Amino acid sequence: MTSSTRLALLTAFFLLGGAAFANAQVKFGTVDMNRVFSEYYKTKDAQAKYADAEKTANDDLNGRVDTLKASMKEISELNINIQKPELSKDAIDAKKKDLQMKVASARSLDREIADYRSSKQKVLQDQFLRMRKDIVDDIMKTVNDFVKIKGYDIVFDKSGLSAGAIPIVLYSRDDLDFSQDVITALNKTAPAKSAK
Repeated sequence: MTSSTRLALLTAFFLLGGAAFANAQVKFGTVDMNRVFSEYYKTKDAQAKYADAEKTANDDLNGRVDTLKASMKEISELNINIQKPELSKDAIDAKKKDLQMKVASARSLDREIADYRSSKQKVLQDQFLRMRKDIVDDIMKTVNDFVKIKGYDIVFDKSGLSAGAIPIVLYSRDDLDFSQDVITALNKTAPAKSAK
């Protein structure tokens, strides 16, 4: 099949398909998923929980880093003391032994800090992904409930971008957007302190 034949068939398909599509009275809707996500009370609660967990992890990490800094200062002071000419050979040997122990301890603590940082980042990332998935599942269930109630055939996310970072929905009438309905339905179950 030549390219001109393919083009003719494709054109006919779209013309005939477009006519059938128009006669079907398809009902469109739009939702701004970014807005819904950010205005859902569970998103705000999840962000607060994540921020608390991140602060706790950072405080713990900073405590370990402070311990390592203090240890490095002790090592530096021992290095200076070993150089003092008034020290006896026994005193120098004792300080060198102490220095070796402190260096080994500092190296161990440095590895522990690196492992802790890596494992905490993974734990926080996993926690974030779980919370996000639960929130998106809630939103999708609510959107699908509205799709059934209002009889939408197609619903577009008007906050979505194409691979080229261009909005997927270039234009839509305001009356097609039911984002506020979704937000209101989601936030009906908000505890009093989280309610808007």
